[in-house]
Amino acid sequence: MIKILQDIIFSSGLMNLSLGNLVMWLIAFVLFYLAIKKQYEPLLLLPIAFGILVVNLPLTYLMEPEHGLIWFFYKYGIDLDIIPPLIFLGLGAMIDFGPLISNPKTLMLGAGAQVGLYVTFFAAVLFGFDLKESAAIAIIGGADGPTTIYLGSKLAPHLLGATAVSAYAYMALVPIIQPPIMKLLTSDAERKIVMPKLAPVSRLQKICFPIITAMIIMLVVPASAPLISMLMLGNLFKESGVVERLSKAASNELMNIVTIFLGLSVGATMTAEVFLNPKVLFIFFLGLFAFVISTASGLLMAKFMNLFLKNKINPLIGAAGVSAVPMAARCVHKVGSEANRRNYLLMHAMGPNVAGVIGTVVAAAILLKNLG
Repeated sequence: MIKILQDIIFSSGLMNLSLGNLVMWLIAFVLFYLAIKKQYEPLLLLPIAFGILVVNLPLTYLMEPEHGLIWFFYKYGIDLDIIPPLIFLGLGAMIDFGPLISNPKTLMLGAGAQVGLYVTFFAAVLFGFDLKESAAIAIIGGADGPTTIYLGSKLAPHLLGATAVSAYAYMALVPIIQPPIMKLLTSDAERKIVMPKLAPVSRLQKICFPIITAMIIMLVVPASAPLISMLMLGNLFKESGVVERLSKAASNELMNIVTIFLGLSVGATMTAEVFLNPKVLFIFFLGLFAFVISTASGLLMAKFMNLFLKNKINPLIGAAGVSAVPMAARCVHKVGSEANRRNYLLMHAMGPNVAGVIGTVVAAAILLKNLG
């Protein structure tokens, strides 16, 4: 009887706990707090936090190759590139490209915000990361979680947990990170610029946009096909008006299901052995650097464009060139309305915001083609 009790005790998780496990529990509970109390990206931070917690309970073997439950979610959902494209399908069904179609020059702002990715890529190389790791870290600057996961799973799967959590954390912290940068790089007069109401966009234009855009981007950058094709298909569902059931399924039921598996799988990659490494922890600093540079480069691109435009744009909308939809656009609107109550920048900022989604995917595809 005593031997049985001894076997039970010594084979339990309690007897196999390490300091690393306890630290990861703390990280998980911090994310629980941010998701539940602060409501920072709860749809993803909550399952990510739970994934971190359960995978760091000793002897659960949830990520054991060929046997662990969450390993199967990760293997067939992320490693085989199923979940990120499905997320883009749902995202496309929710996005309105109308502001971008109405004001095409805002596409330049989405492109300008990608400068942060390339600056961070070279910075990561200088700090000792290899080329593939540097690319996986740099894409954090786009503030696009699914694209970060997609590229990271292909180039640096051992860093996937850190890069994904970093991307979603900075997306959630947009209202805290971006306003100081906006105010630092723009004058009070620039923030007060009132932009005219956007021209209306026809239904035909909205239907043609995802078809034509998909063809052009995939012809020029074929490696972008998995994400761009699903993004534009979802948008075509929405704008066609003839498949409402498919559009709702993509943006609601499907999106919710894949989000659960995405968050849980990403969190489960963050074991103590992998995560508690100074090199991995440094990723959070580089991710913040990437996001800051991306925000700043979008703003500076808007100021540069104003040198040649007769009708000036409010440079604040350049900050929305990152892919954090719609948080960055809302943040731009808030800062603009504080400077001038007549300012209504939300729809203007949505143009570069959705352009940033496209720009980040293209940037990821270029990195993947050259380093994959």
